[in-house]
Amino acid sequence: MHESAPPLSAAPAAGILRHPYLLVTVGSCALVFLAAFESLAVTTIMPIVSRELDGASLYALAFAGPLATGVIGMVGAGNWSDRRGPLAPLYASVAVFVLGLLIAGTSGSMAVLVAGRLVQGLGGGAMTVALYVVVARAYPPELHPKIFAAFSAAWVIPSLVGPFAAGLVAQLAGWQWVFLGVVALVVPALAMLVPALRGVRSGPEEQLAPWAFGRLAWAALAAIAVLGLNLSSRIPVAGALVAAAAVVVALLAVRPLVPRGTLTARRGLPSVILTRGLASAAFFGAEVYLPYLLVDRYAFSPTFAGLTLTGGALAWAAASGIQGRLGGRLPSPVAVRIGSLLVLSAIVLALVTTAFGWPAAIAIAGWILAGGGMGLMYPRLSVMTLALSTPDTEGFNSSAMSISDSLGGALALATTGIVFTAFTTTAASFAGVFALTAAVAAAAVAIAPRVAD
Repeated sequence: MHESAPPLSAAPAAGILRHPYLLVTVGSCALVFLAAFESLAVTTIMPIVSRELDGASLYALAFAGPLATGVIGMVGAGNWSDRRGPLAPLYASVAVFVLGLLIAGTSGSMAVLVAGRLVQGLGGGAMTVALYVVVARAYPPELHPKIFAAFSAAWVIPSLVGPFAAGLVAQLAGWQWVFLGVVALVVPALAMLVPALRGVRSGPEEQLAPWAFGRLAWAALAAIAVLGLNLSSRIPVAGALVAAAAVVVALLAVRPLVPRGTLTARRGLPSVILTRGLASAAFFGAEVYLPYLLVDRYAFSPTFAGLTLTGGALAWAAASGIQGRLGGRLPSPVAVRIGSLLVLSAIVLALVTTAFGWPAAIAIAGWILAGGGMGLMYPRLSVMTLALSTPDTEGFNSSAMSISDSLGGALALATTGIVFTAFTTTAASFAGVFALTAAVAAAAVAIAPRVAD
């Protein structure tokens, strides 16, 4: 075996912005920053894209599709990382992510744009898992809360300028440049990260994990089921049966991809993974429709409707920073309980605002609570996942956490898309979406106490 650089995690736990962690921290946060910018930007411009490309029927699929294909990327990257370390999966995932951006940015129809988003989701899901494994292998456990807080804080600048900039670019130059502009930034970010990752350790060759082709097949089946759920509303007669079957297939397919007992909320790691999925489903299922609500019912411009996301993202970053500073003084199970309650409260405020025609400011202000709740519990759920992992399961468990994230969001978005199109008035459609996501958030509140082993 060739001689390699000493693992970064062998160094003393100085700080994530000090040697030898500085370059890894900056490079990893740069990729998180760009993923955050792209996510917020696409959420802002999608009402314009849907209108211009006559793609209202594919609106939810444009968001749920990338989350579904991301499951495949997560399983592949997790398995690859367990075999050879996170570097090759990270480089490959960034390349696929860029390809998806190029397809979406040059599309002339909603179908092609959705295809680009599917490719983009494949790369983005793999990139998320690879970065989690980088954290597990580059940083000692005592620095995990701080680096995950830094990841959350990497959403601050995108939340300040992303929605406004995306709306402005869409209005002045065309929405296509929102996708193409991110491509120009991803490549330098990866170039900055490459030299920083030379000291990240990979697993010893004699302990290689086998290729998990079976898990990849289950991931593909779960993704197909989510896509089928999105398209079920377009089937005139048997649409409801197709939707129900798709949900069942998705849940059956995800079982081998997550720790045993996840779907039954077994205490400890299974409930950590499940809570992550439910929180993701509630938050992102509601967030996608907030700018849509403001544009459609309150006559906001896309630029200012996108600013709705700014308050939530700032609160997310602030709460994440607070939990990182509190460390052990705020027990992780307590942070998860508080966070899930805040998310539920915010969605209920959006629901009553829509149902009773209250001022838009109430829903906008309420979304700050949702962001704060996610900032409290997301880093702690990540910390708990790694703490309950061994070196040979870091990839699998990181993959399971990200799969729960994405599949939960994808199923929620697919279902909210069906609910949204089922009503005859927009007021009822938005109320139905927020009622569904509130129910999911309530389930997260109920399961949150079980994250403690």
